[in-house]
Amino acid sequence: MIQSMTGFGKATLVVCNKKITAEIKSLNSKQMDLSVKLPLIYRELELELRNMITCELGRGKVDVYVSSESIDLGIASQLNVEMLRGYKSQVENVAHELNLAEPQDWYNTLLRMPDVFKQDLSEEVAQEELDGVREVVRRALKSTVDFRSQEGEKLYDFFKERIDSIQLLLDSISQYESTRIEKIKSRLIEQLSQLEQVDYDKNRLEQELIFYIEKLDITEEKIRLQNHLNYFLETLDNAERQGKKLGFITQEMGREINTTGSKSNHAEMQKIVVEMKDNLEQIKEQVLNVL
Repeated sequence: MIQSMTGFGKATLVVCNKKITAEIKSLNSKQMDLSVKLPLIYRELELELRNMITCELGRGKVDVYVSSESIDLGIASQLNVEMLRGYKSQVENVAHELNLAEPQDWYNTLLRMPDVFKQDLSEEVAQEELDGVREVVRRALKSTVDFRSQEGEKLYDFFKERIDSIQLLLDSISQYESTRIEKIKSRLIEQLSQLEQVDYDKNRLEQELIFYIEKLDITEEKIRLQNHLNYFLETLDNAERQGKKLGFITQEMGREINTTGSKSNHAEMQKIVVEMKDNLEQIKEQVLNVL
């Protein structure tokens, strides 16, 4: 089943007297665009976490935020006053330059800033705590993947509806094909008959008509479009992480629909082509969200 690149996951774990929280937000992107924000004391895990996240999520614009909060009652003595003062000054300057109101709740605003609690970086972080960071990120990743899968199910249903609509429109073209050729032939003969004092070789006319009508034949376009529709559905059902392939298939579908429109030379068939294009554009927009 396909997955969407849109997802969100959050997990919290208490370990070593600390509450560790991981939040992951994912949006669509052509490649993996990963941003990881960690407390300084966990920086040694950044490369490992990046590899874990990339392997699990594949691609997308992914923002990961890991925070650590002490649950010890002595937390007040660990506040980094200098850093808090710096944050407050920066917020005041921004508010002044942009003509914005300053926060009404300074405590809540400042305490949410990163690294506002003093950490003794000289002390080695306990292995149990590092394992806790790994675990909480894994849980957030699982939540994100579950979210992506749910969104993927919605996309799957959407694609099926749109492909079925194009299929019905493609099938409806057949009813106009025979009358279309006869109308084109009759119109050409009628126009020739209106030319005064002009004689023409009827056998040659038949040959030219056959050649002209063959150029307007859309049998091959219909066959290729049908194959693309089938391949799109097969790709939906058979594999994950096929967003790019689905994008390529929609491009090929667009070529066949455009060629059909240019050859149709028939008002009703052109209306059908316009409806097929509308359905295809909706598919193209949503394919960008598929992993």
